[in-house]
Amino acid sequence: MSDKPTTAAIEGWYTMDNDQPHLIGTSCNSCGTYYFPKLSSFCKNPDCEGEEFTEVQLSRTGKIWSYTDSQYKPPEPYIAADPYVPYTVAAVQLEKEQMIVLGQVVAGVTVDQLKVGDDVELVLETLYEDDEANKVIWKWKPVA
Repeated sequence: MSDKPTTAAIEGWYTMDNDQPHLIGTSCNSCGTYYFPKLSSFCKNPDCEGEEFTEVQLSRTGKIWSYTDSQYKPPEPYIAADPYVPYTVAAVQLEKEQMIVLGQVVAGVTVDQLKVGDDVELVLETLYEDDEANKVIWKWKPVA
């Protein structure tokens, strides 16, 4: 294991709590609509004219709404393993907010092991390592 510090691959998008990480979003103070990533300009709900938001920690759990695998190497700024290894992506409907958030599934889980409606939880996993730190990102982990 590396002696390098662990830092977020994308600052401010999720908490760095290894035991119970959360995505960080916002909620419109007028209508309660949730957003991820954070929104701060105006509410995109067509029935709302809200312009004030509260930062919130979003649900850590949800159900798979859809999923696929990524058989091709994404373009920059994505940093892919060399050699490139395909990975699984899931669209997850968050438990409380009922919004869909897209993210990678933990390493080692393939589309053959998933189905729509499966329960998943948010975890942190290393995305890549650079000279200064281990960079972690949120991923979805199936709940047994």
